[in-house]
Amino acid sequence: MQQDIPCWVDGELRPMDKLAVHKAGLRHPAVSVFILSGGRILLQQRAMDKYHSPGLWANACCTHPHWGEAPEVCAARRLNEELGVQDLALTHRGQIEYRAEVGDGMIEHEVVDLYLAETRTPPALTLNPAEVMATRWLTPSDLHREIAQAPERFTAWLRIYMDRHESCILSDSTA
Repeated sequence: MQQDIPCWVDGELRPMDKLAVHKAGLRHPAVSVFILSGGRILLQQRAMDKYHSPGLWANACCTHPHWGEAPEVCAARRLNEELGVQDLALTHRGQIEYRAEVGDGMIEHEVVDLYLAETRTPPALTLNPAEVMATRWLTPSDLHREIAQAPERFTAWLRIYMDRHESCILSDSTA
């Protein structure tokens, strides 16, 4: 599974093999999307064949842009590829950086563009089984409670987002 993603090397953005980037814990761009509907957050359970964090719960989608791909284009592309969701209005909620071990000797050191989509009714989902095993909707307070009770069931980045960056991600009416 060779796939190049943008990565900063000696201060310059260059394409590098995704697996090599994560094994070395190199700093790289990423995109994360949250979908909110009726005061609830969409979570996805990562497929068991994912190369890291399989079976763990994460936000709607998280990914790396292709070389030369704009973050907002990447966010829309991955929503469609993972969940079959199209045409949601995405709002850029800022950029954060984090570093976390994600298992099997891999480290995510990401500079993440965060996006939020708010909908009145939950969008129809068509799950890509290579990416997503299941989905569910939780209120922010229920998500915090579940993370506190069983953090090992959630991805490192979702735990970081909810612990340190919730106000950046969620709308004023949901937070």
